[in-house]
Formats: sequence, C-alpha cells, structure tokens
Amino acid sequence: MDVLIAGGHGQVARRLIRLLASDGHTARGLIRNADHAADLEADGGVPVVCDLEREDPTPHARGADAIVFAAGAGPGSGPERKRTVDYGGAVKDGLIARVDSAGRSTYFGDNWPNRARHWIPSIDHPSDKATVTWRVTAPSAQTVVANGKLVSSRPARGDASRTETVWRETRRIPVYLMVVAVAPLAVYELGETACGLAEMQRCVSQFVYTAPEQKSFAPGSFARAGEIVQLFSRLVGPFPYEKLAHLQSSTRFGGMENASAIFYSDGSFRRGTMNDGLIAHETAHQWFGDAVTEREWSHLWLSEGFATYFAALWTRAARGDSAFRVQMDGIRRTVLNDSSAVTKRPVIDSIETNYLALLNANSYQKGGFVLHMLRSQVGERAFFDAVRAYYAAHKHSTAVTDDLRAEMERASKQNLGWFFDQWLRKPGFPEVTATWSYDASSREAVVAVSLGSRFGAYRFPLTIAIVDESGAMRRATMQFAAAPGDVQQIRIPSASAPTTVLLDPDADLLAAFTVVKR
Repeated sequence: MDVLIAGGHGQVARRLIRLLASDGHTARGLIRNADHAADLEADGGVPVVCDLEREDPTPHARGADAIVFAAGAGPGSGPERKRTVDYGGAVKDGLIARVDSAGRSTYFGDNWPNRARHWIPSIDHPSDKATVTWRVTAPSAQTVVANGKLVSSRPARGDASRTETVWRETRRIPVYLMVVAVAPLAVYELGETACGLAEMQRCVSQFVYTAPEQKSFAPGSFARAGEIVQLFSRLVGPFPYEKLAHLQSSTRFGGMENASAIFYSDGSFRRGTMNDGLIAHETAHQWFGDAVTEREWSHLWLSEGFATYFAALWTRAARGDSAFRVQMDGIRRTVLNDSSAVTKRPVIDSIETNYLALLNANSYQKGGFVLHMLRSQVGERAFFDAVRAYYAAHKHSTAVTDDLRAEMERASKQNLGWFFDQWLRKPGFPEVTATWSYDASSREAVVAVSLGSRFGAYRFPLTIAIVDESGAMRRATMQFAAAPGDVQQIRIPSASAPTTVLLDPDADLLAAFTVVKR
C-alpha cells in the first residue's frame, strides 16, 4: 500500500508522507517555526532518520524524541527557518496493519489520543488542526475510505491491478482524527439524510462499510442514522462535513469519532451488539470533539461529556421522557459508583499526563450530567441558544470550558462561575441526607436536608416528592446552599403521613441521597 498525505491551513505547514511498505515508511515534512529553535517531535515508533549532514549542514543535536537546531543557525534570515527532516522506520502504532481471519490484509488509522505521531509527522495535539488530503494506491480488490469527500478513483499508472484513490477533507480537523481505511469492505448506502441541514451540501450522504461476511448486518441499527444527524443538526447546527461513513474496523475503542468516517470495533458487528446509542454518541462527536475540538486535553469533557449527553437526548427523542430519565439515572449511578476518578480528580484535570486515563467517568458520565444540570439551571431555551452560539463561534477551531461558560452566561444572563467551579473544578459530588417526620397538627411533612463533609460545600436546587396513603404525590423544590453540617428545612403540605419520600425523583441532580424517617 502506498499513501501520500498532504495537509495545510493549520498552525504549521506539514504532513507530506509516503508509506512505502506495510513494514516501514519514509516521510518528508516541512516544519515552520517562528521561534529561535525548533523541537521536532518524533516520538514512539517513528525513529528520526536524518541525513542532515548531507542535505543540510545546520548544527543540530538529536535526542531520543527530538531534534534541536541551534538558534539562528543555517540558511534563511529573520525569525523563520526552514528545515527538511527524513523520517523512517517501522510503523508500530497509529496505523493498524493486520491480516484478518480470512487471510486478508487490512489497514485502519487509529490515532487517539496522540498516536498519530507514530506514522504522521505532525504536532500531535488537539490544538493543531489542518485540512488533509489522502492519495492511496492499493490493490483494486480493497476499498479505501478516508476523511472528507471522494475526489477520484482510477487505475494506478503502470499497474492495472491497483487503484489510486483520493479523499480530501477541506475542514480543519485535529491530527488524531486523520484516518484512512484500506480493507476488503462491502458498502451499504443509507442514502441522502438530513436534507437542508448540512453545512457543505444539501444533504448528508451516509454509508455503512462492513467486512464482506457481515454485509447482511446493514442497515441494522444504522437504519436510524439519518434521524440522529437530523436531530443534532437541529439542536446544534448544520452537519459540518462532506459525508458520514460508518465503518467496521480495527480500532481499539468501541467507537472512534474520526471526522466524517466513524470507526467502530470489529466485534460490535461480529457479535451483533451494535446499537443506536453508540451510533448517536459517535455521531454527536462530529459537532463536539471534531468540529469544535478541546484546545487542551484537560478539557476533554467538552468532547466526551457532550457526546454522552447528546446520546441521551437522542434517547429522549426516539423513546420518550421516561426512557431518557432512566438513562440519566444510569449515568448518575456510574458516576456515584466510580472510585478511581470521580472521587479523586476534577473533570478539568490538568495534572493527568496519561491521556488514555482521561477516558473515565469524569469526562464521559459526569461531564454529560453536568450539561444536564446546566440545562436545568439556565432553562431549555437559553441552554440550546448557548450551545448553538458556542458551536457557531468555535466550529472548525478549538475551545476551552470558559468559552462554553461565556455563551451560557450570555444566553441566560446569569453569572455561572460558581456552577462551573463546583461541578468541574473539584472532585466528587454532594452527599445529601434528608430526615423527615410528619406534623399531624399542621398536616405537613417536615424534611430536614443536610450535606455530607467529604466534598465540601455545594449549592443546587433539590426537588422533594412525597407520596401519601392515597397514592397522591406532592412536590416541592428548595434552593439548597450550605456547607457540610448545615441543615435546611422545608415543609410540604400532606393530608396524611407520607408513605414515601423521594429526593430528586426525575434524576436532575448529580448527588448521592439518603432518606431517613425520624
């Protein structure tokens, strides 16, 4: 397989690569630097093979993972210098090359979080976004799918058994989303979907690519893929890319949201476990994570939290409010039961350097539930107005949490610094205890609410529901704002002593609850 990758319109001019064989590659890239010295990353499985003494006599030092040029040395003038570096070595990660159970060669890009550097010379960081063009020459029996739009597919020069395929993504995307698939794949066309709701064309063309033996699987759960794109386009903004392909692949993840070409794990097709919840999650990433990318890894929740919550919003649209509440309750239970991340680290975790460890309940479930509470805090209209404004302001670029907060404050006319601080910048969750009794003389249920000491002070609205002997339910909402140990009391009219007292019956609050009858 030969691959030529060209990128541009990013923070640096770079990414011109030719993979010469499945067991190794060479690459030539231009690194543009405005500082006095250039550190060229070549981490992991891409050893730098530089014949700089022959091609460029510029003084330099080579370490295990960087080449450092002396300040001001070499040709050129002013703050900009140009250097040429040749990369070579076996591709050990990022591009997954394997032979499947039927003896067929397959190649799938799988770059998250920063594994693209193993085969794509680049600034392997989400803040660096660029367009990308793939030119792939492969045996004609194999299907080639990549980011963006199919530009051409024609016989390779001088070799009728091979085909040259070109895909081009004209929107800027981070390096970890730049992928290609080369494999024997059968395609099922889902057709034109979400017409009138696409940014780059009238409709969103969608496809499902499977291994030949899984061809009968399609459309399966993908039958509703068009409705999913339609919902998110209406809630957020027009679909941002040229097409949307769903591929059975070799990704190490359950799903990987590569821009316009989502890769799903091979097993979910073979075992028949694919579901529209996963499809909705990965599709939501096309807006959140792909078009609007977290500028720093510590703000990963802006990608995974949004995808988690919007998958739940798909459940609400597809199956109703009851199913949505059940899903949110499940998300909450996941957060409350987590002891590895939630209780120890904040959602915005600037300390963690193992980025795979950020794929945790903080980034996914807690981040998603924070959005749910934010929607309750500011109201339905202000929430989605702010989401649309946030997306419009940062699409095809990057964002951090304060960018989202600014749009929420603008739409709601509320100061929300306290909300973002308590839910995203400290570990844990409130632990709430309610002690209740019945006052027969006033015919009221008396509920005293206190906060545990483990995670400090919180403020939040708390809905309390009581059910009396007749089965009638009454609700009241208190605005709770207290430090650990403080007690706030509420009295709820009730014709008879309650049989049940429920805290947060609609799963609107991320908290652990204990109810005690006094």
